[in-house]
Amino acid sequence: MSKPIALITGATAGIGASFAELLAKKGHDLVIVARDLERLNQNATKWRESFGVEVEVLVADLSRDEDIRRVELRLQNSSRPIEVLINNAGFGIKKSFLVSEISDEIALLDVLVTAPMRLMHAVLPTMKARNSGVIINVSSIAGWIASGTYSAAKSYLTVISESLHTELSSSNVKVLALAPGYTRTEFHQRGNMKMSGLPNWLWLTSERVAEDAWKAAQAGKAICIPGRQYQVISKLARYAPRSWVRKLGMNLGSRRGRNK
Repeated sequence: MSKPIALITGATAGIGASFAELLAKKGHDLVIVARDLERLNQNATKWRESFGVEVEVLVADLSRDEDIRRVELRLQNSSRPIEVLINNAGFGIKKSFLVSEISDEIALLDVLVTAPMRLMHAVLPTMKARNSGVIINVSSIAGWIASGTYSAAKSYLTVISESLHTELSSSNVKVLALAPGYTRTEFHQRGNMKMSGLPNWLWLTSERVAEDAWKAAQAGKAICIPGRQYQVISKLARYAPRSWVRKLGMNLGSRRGRNK
C-alpha cells in the first residue's frame, strides 16, 4: 500500500522543515517546496535515509505566478494525490508600509495570501471527492493585531481557514489555521529583525509548533495556538479594545527594529 503524500512549502528550515520531519516519521512521503535547490536536496537526502520515505523536490518561488502554477499542477496530479498540504512559506518586511518598496509588499501578499489561496483551491476538489485530506495554513497571532501588511495577510489566512473548516465540517477533510507566536527559526534573521531583547519565555520551538498543530488538525480543530502564553496573548488581542491592540501592534513593530 502506497504511503500518503504531504506537500510542504517553505520546507528548507524552521516550521516547514519540522512539519516535513514529523510527517516523514509518521510514514508520509514528501513533496518539499522552496526556492533553494541545494538545501532542498540536503533535506531530501536526510529524510530519505532517516525515515525510508520518498521525497520529491520542487523548486518554486511563490511570489512568481508561473512557479505557483507548477505547484498547483503537482497538487492536481491524481495519480499520486496529495493527502496533506502545509502552507508554510513566508517572510516579513522590516520597514514600515510608509517607506517600504511596493514590490516587496506585493511579493509578501503573493507568498502569504495568493499562493496559499491558489494551492488550496487546486487541491480541495480532489480531497473533497475522496473525502480525505488535511490542510494546515501557518498563520500567526500577528493576525489579531495591527502591524502592517504581515498582520493583514495572516488575518486572511486565519479567516479563510475558519471558513473552509466550517464548510467542510461534515466531511473528513480537515482545515486548520496554525497561529504561533515567536518561534526560533530563520524568519527574523532573514528579515534583519532585531530580536535579542525578547525574553526566553516568549520563544517557541518549531518542533513544538508542528506537533501541536498536527494534533489539533487530527482532532478536528479550526485554530491551533501553541503555548499557553500565546493563548493568553491571543485572547487579549481578540477581545481587548482595538485602540489598545493597535498600540500593541506598533510596539511589536518597534521591537522588530522596524525602520520608520
